[in-house]
Parts: sequence; C-alpha cells; structure tokens
Amino acid sequence: MDSVTSLIELTATGAAERVRAREIEPAELFDVYRSRAAGDDLNAFTWVADGPPTPGPAPDAPLGGVPLAVKDLFCTEGVPSQAGSRILEGYRPPYTATVVANLMRAGAPLLGKTNQDEFAMGSSNENSAFGPVLNPWDRSRVPGGSSGGSAAAVAAGLAPWAIGTDTGGSIRQPAALCGIVGLKPTYGACSRYGMIAFASSLDQAGPLTRDVTDAALLLRHMVGRDRLDSTSIEFPGEIELPHAEDLAGIRLGVPEELAGDGIDPGVLESFKATLKLAEGLGARIESCRLPHAAHALSAYYLIAPAEASANLARFDGVRYGLRVDADELTEMYSRTRAAGFGAEVKRRIMLGTYALSSGYYDAYYGTAQKVRTKIADDFADAFATFDFIVTPTSPWTAFKLGSKVADPYAMYLNDICTVPMPLAGLPAISIPSGLSAGLPVGFQLAGPAFSESRMLSSAYALERAIGFDGSPARR
Repeated sequence: MDSVTSLIELTATGAAERVRAREIEPAELFDVYRSRAAGDDLNAFTWVADGPPTPGPAPDAPLGGVPLAVKDLFCTEGVPSQAGSRILEGYRPPYTATVVANLMRAGAPLLGKTNQDEFAMGSSNENSAFGPVLNPWDRSRVPGGSSGGSAAAVAAGLAPWAIGTDTGGSIRQPAALCGIVGLKPTYGACSRYGMIAFASSLDQAGPLTRDVTDAALLLRHMVGRDRLDSTSIEFPGEIELPHAEDLAGIRLGVPEELAGDGIDPGVLESFKATLKLAEGLGARIESCRLPHAAHALSAYYLIAPAEASANLARFDGVRYGLRVDADELTEMYSRTRAAGFGAEVKRRIMLGTYALSSGYYDAYYGTAQKVRTKIADDFADAFATFDFIVTPTSPWTAFKLGSKVADPYAMYLNDICTVPMPLAGLPAISIPSGLSAGLPVGFQLAGPAFSESRMLSSAYALERAIGFDGSPARR
C-alpha cells in the first residue's frame, strides 16, 4: 500500500486481512487514520489518541489492529468520556465499558471519541455541548443523531469503523443520513456496563461501518453475557459473516403504517426501488400491519424521558463532574444542573419527571408501557408470517442545520420508522439504498430477537444488488 488514499479505500475487514497477511503494519494503519481524525473538519471527534497503543495488537488478532472510533458516552479508562455534556466535561473514568474492552482485546485499538447529542438525546447531533457535527455529504446539513459523530467519521473516511448506541434509532438514523451501515442488536445482546445511560430499558450498543461485512465482524466481538450487566444475555451462537447471494425463501413484510404517508417522495422512491431489487433476488414481498406502530413515538417519548429523569438524577455536583458552588445544598444541585445540562436534556427530564409523578404515573407512563407491550405483540404476529419487516430508515434525507431546532415535535418525527423496534427489543439494520437529490437514503430491515446473523446475510445480498458506492470518503 503506497498511499493514504489506497488505505482508506479498504473496508475494515479488508484492512484486517492485509494486516494479518503482513501487507500493512498495524502502526501504519493507525497513523493514517490518526492523521485524518486529527484533521477532522466535521467536528466528529471530541478526542483523538496521541498514537497507537504499546504494545499494539497481535498481528493475528481477529480485528487486525484496525482502529476504532467510540461514541463519547462509552466510558474509557483515562480518556475523556463526556456523553456530549458540559456536566461531564473532562471526566476521565477509572474503567472501560465492556463492549469497548472486548473490541480492544480483539485487536481494535482506540482511535478517538466521537461527538454526540448530549446524553444521546437527539436526532441531529445539534444538542452536543461541544457543537454540532456536520454531514460529510453536505456540511450545511445534519448527520443525524445521536451517534452522528460516529456516522460522520466513518462516512468521511476519518475512521474505518465505529460504535454508537441506539435508544430510539440513534445508530440507524445517522447511518441512513450519512450513507453507511448501522445496526441495533437485540436488547441485551451487548453489555450496557460502562455506557453512560439515557434510557436503560432501550439503550443498546452497535456498530456503524462502511459495509455489512464490517458490521458483522465488529458485532461478533461485541455480543455476550457480562456479569457486570444483569440485563445482558448470552448470544445463541456466533455472529456469522454474511455470504448470501440471493433472498430465495425470504419473506419481507412492508408495514402500511411505516412506509406510506409522511415519507419524503424521494425516500419512498428509493425504498420501492430496493423492494424491486429484493423481489428480483427471490424475496416474497407483501404488505402487513403493525396496528400500534402509530403510537410508538408517543409511547417512546414518555418511557425514554421517564427513565432519563431517573438516570440523570446522579449528576448533582456531589460525586463527579461539574459543580457550581452555592451556600445551600439544594441551591448547589439546582445551579449545577442548570449550568451543566442543555435545553433538550432539561426538556426530557421535566417531561419524564412529570410522567412519573403522583397522580400521572398510570395515565402516562403506565399507559405507555401497555402500548409498548402491544407493539411487541404486533411484531410477534408479523414474524409468524414474515422473516423481516422492512421500512425506510428515516422519513427524509439529511435536513439543514437549525431547520428543526425550534420545533421539538418535528425533530422527534425523525424517529418514526426506528422507534418501534427498540420498544420491542428487536434487532434492526439500516443499509444505504441510494441517493435522493444527492443525499443518502437508508433501507431498514428488522427481525425477531437474535436473528442478527440471518438479517446480516439478507442485508449483504441486498447491499451487493444495490451497489451503493457513493461514500464522500471516495469522492
């Protein structure tokens, strides 16, 4: 390999193979990406490593020394882990999140920490205390959120792959808006230990990559039971690297509630074109119903803020993070939280506290949980007939910076196609399906719990048929 350009054109899997074949030195690969990350002009990184680790990964390590970008809310020992918030600015944890530690042991050294919406609350990455991330396709537009820094870094070739978290779509939606692959695993498949929590019953770590094979390889070393997280589950079998060439025998359900009204015409056109490709690959495609999907957004924006209001109570200026001194303890709490939290976080804390308050709990939070059960039942019914449910990932392409900031409801509608799956605890993947007006569009597949290997295989066959190669990293 004789140039930076040729190195960044490799997929992460290809780079790992060349390291193991001794065609590239791990330190050389790290230096190329470290140089690119340090020159980041998208505000995608909040911290970049000074150099490769010593000693470096073994040459035969499964992930081949390919450097990894990590979302800011994953605790990493001795490295700033701030969850995009001023209240944790400069915080350096004494331990490392389980999924990050697993990937580092598998041979993926830490390249840097990526920018995000504060405490993962947002769909545009405009809520970060460290400024918005820019979309590499058009720097006047958002990259999506909350894992926008990870998505933008991978799309722009600043990192070969990255990890983020998905609560209501925070991996899949930015992946769609940046033209890359993003996967949300089954709830419990990946340990949440060391992830700075937003909504504990929804948060899940997952990969953001240039292609489906990279996503499978990264996920293979993320899943598994962790004694430090009681909600984690032993994954049944190893994640298989995808190889399918067609979709013969695969039944795809298209829910009327998530693939029609409200979807941008260009996005819908790309979605329908992908369905035709799937049909040509042998898939059987039929419409289906998810009767309670229309209520998913309402249920999510009660459950997630309620859990956030409890999780964020720990940030009070006493134990760690920002402290604004005052003469009286309660006043110190108030001043610290007022100065440390941004507007969106405050909005969700207030909404969640209200939903959990005496006299309103059953009417709001309790009802939302009942709707959540109905949504899970709808998916179970659909999967009795279909292998996967397919939808557009986002109802529109990347929108202009600032265009939705003043209208929270319009911003929340970004998640309409991605929210039902985490409410049901199900895995889902977004792959790029083409362009609309020069901007990437995502195609989403969702499957039953622990169907990741089969879902990745189907996504791989579709990816090959679509042939999307429009990454701005190669422009």
